[in-house]
Amino acid sequence: MRLFVFVVCAVTGVVATAAEPSEELIEELEVLGRRLNLNGEAISASQGEVGPAEIGAWPLIRTGDLMEFVPGMVATQHSGSGKANQYFLRGFNLDHGTDFATFVDGMPVNLRTHGHGQGYTDLNFVIPETVERLHHRKGPYYAEVGDFSSAGSASFELAEKVARGTAELSVGEYGYRRGVLVDSVSSGARDFLYAAEWQAYDGPWRDVREDVGKLNLLSRLTGVLGSGRGRVTLMGYDNSWNSPDQIPARVVSTGMLSAFGSLDPTLGGETRRYSVSGGWDGAAAGGELAVAAYAIDYDFRLWSNFTYLLEDPVAGDQFQQRDARRIYGFDVAQSWQQGAALWQLGLEARRDDIGRVGLYHSRARQRLGTIREDRVTEDSLGIYVSNEYLWSEKLRSYIGLRYDHYDFDVSAGIAANSGSRAAGEPSLKASLAWQPWPVAEFYLSYGEGLHSNDARGTVIQVDPRTGEPVDAVDPLVKSRGSELGTRVFVTDQLHGTLAAWQLALDSELLFVGDAGNTEASRPSDRRGVELGVYWFAAEKISGELEISYTDSRFSNTDVSGDKVPGAIPLVASAALNYRGDDGWFASLHLRHFGAYPLIEDGGVESAGASLVNLRFGRVLNSWELQLDLLNLLDSRDHDVDYFYASRLPGEAAAGVEDSHFHIFEPRTMRAAVRYRF
Repeated sequence: MRLFVFVVCAVTGVVATAAEPSEELIEELEVLGRRLNLNGEAISASQGEVGPAEIGAWPLIRTGDLMEFVPGMVATQHSGSGKANQYFLRGFNLDHGTDFATFVDGMPVNLRTHGHGQGYTDLNFVIPETVERLHHRKGPYYAEVGDFSSAGSASFELAEKVARGTAELSVGEYGYRRGVLVDSVSSGARDFLYAAEWQAYDGPWRDVREDVGKLNLLSRLTGVLGSGRGRVTLMGYDNSWNSPDQIPARVVSTGMLSAFGSLDPTLGGETRRYSVSGGWDGAAAGGELAVAAYAIDYDFRLWSNFTYLLEDPVAGDQFQQRDARRIYGFDVAQSWQQGAALWQLGLEARRDDIGRVGLYHSRARQRLGTIREDRVTEDSLGIYVSNEYLWSEKLRSYIGLRYDHYDFDVSAGIAANSGSRAAGEPSLKASLAWQPWPVAEFYLSYGEGLHSNDARGTVIQVDPRTGEPVDAVDPLVKSRGSELGTRVFVTDQLHGTLAAWQLALDSELLFVGDAGNTEASRPSDRRGVELGVYWFAAEKISGELEISYTDSRFSNTDVSGDKVPGAIPLVASAALNYRGDDGWFASLHLRHFGAYPLIEDGGVESAGASLVNLRFGRVLNSWELQLDLLNLLDSRDHDVDYFYASRLPGEAAAGVEDSHFHIFEPRTMRAAVRYRF
């Protein structure tokens, strides 16, 4: 903490010496979010923005629910509140983030070669009240994004200042408590924003008290620096929790266990994340220059048990996953106008210095043995160039070229699994945008994307559990996608998007229950249609409807079948928001996803799920009273379902193949008192 305060003070002193602003550098920015007309700017129908008014209107069960502002995205949870959410989009079971790239304040959130899952995306370090804008872009059509971007990407921008400070206290059922403080101080051309969040939660579970203890700290200094604006952000996050993981359906159907019960009450986790990031944006070299850099210190421990007595009938199958790393990186992008052409040239570099990534056999959180423990250094370098050309007032083109290079170095506890490997992959991006009328624009887009695989899998020779030889995986997995779409902006009160898309992936990643992670699988094809309609009847009321349908198939022939487990075909979301002149406000949000296959032949399916959340309250001068009703209809649907073998006491050694699920939390009331100063 002393270091955190010292760095804030040191940075404050540095930026405070910046020159006073010129008239040209001072401008008022209006954050419009979904109201923004992107005709003439976007390069596909599948990109958009969300502003703070929309983010603040929706009731959130967890911080990771922020991702549901991406149209078609589903964020669920199959474990405790401190673990990263499970994400689904465009027919992908993204696990905890693979194939969807996420950024906060310019920092990548996806963790490569993570102890729990490739591309692990934990947003719990974000304080929702500090998010000013969310940029989302689906599909691999954008040169600025490389790894994990096949399904798309999201970038969260943090606020530089707030109009008024906010202090909030929330309480709710099942031991929910949360406190938030957000404020900013301005001095001339400099703004200093600070925020803190504390949360505790016990949960509704019969056999597990979640005992969440989350703390977030944020400080952010921005100001005029030379011909642009500089920024430095420090973030600190610490959390611990107990986990009510998924349970087999057979113990609930026979009455052995409640749907809110747990078979291993000693599961849970601990994690922390500290970061410093900074950047500068401004005029340079005849164009606009953007520079960003970051350093992250991260530690993670997680105890899980998915199969119970299948592997070890005496000590049980509980395991601990560990990840301790430091991440360093920078991004530089230069853009310039040359006649009718807008050019952009960018360079990105990142190092994951993973001091320990391990998997251990445990019982009641006590280690019994090491399955594998490795040290990994993973470096990447990405370079891209893009050109957007205005052929006429109605026709634009976009073309981008990107090259990503990776170096993997693994020092494994098992000598045979140590080694180094390097790989590179070029990517082409291209779009045409045609605007025959001011109210409508049509897009034809093509893009190549990729995701990196776990570094350990790229050099592995023997299975650490059995000692049997295994094949290494490809370091980089290619994807190819295309899209035909339109964006219609009828008036400021009504607009919408429609897109038909397809994506081919060279290798799918699938969840493996008895290992607690994912493994590379077969190539796949996805095709889908997405519709979004946004309605702003007046300043008082607004609504939206988003529907997406996806057909997902493995593209090669196999006797097991061609269904992609976890690929949700239908996702629908609807919201209605009201804010009156008398201070009353309300928001109703519905999310539905349809039945989806759990095994390749489609013989076992999830039943799908619907969730309704309601928020209402009133503003009284500087005070705001708010009530959230989460899972308003008290649905007993499931957050997530899996199908795999597990073994309970008295069952055969081979175990029982069964559905395993995590139920929605029951209807919950949470009340908040907010004071603005």
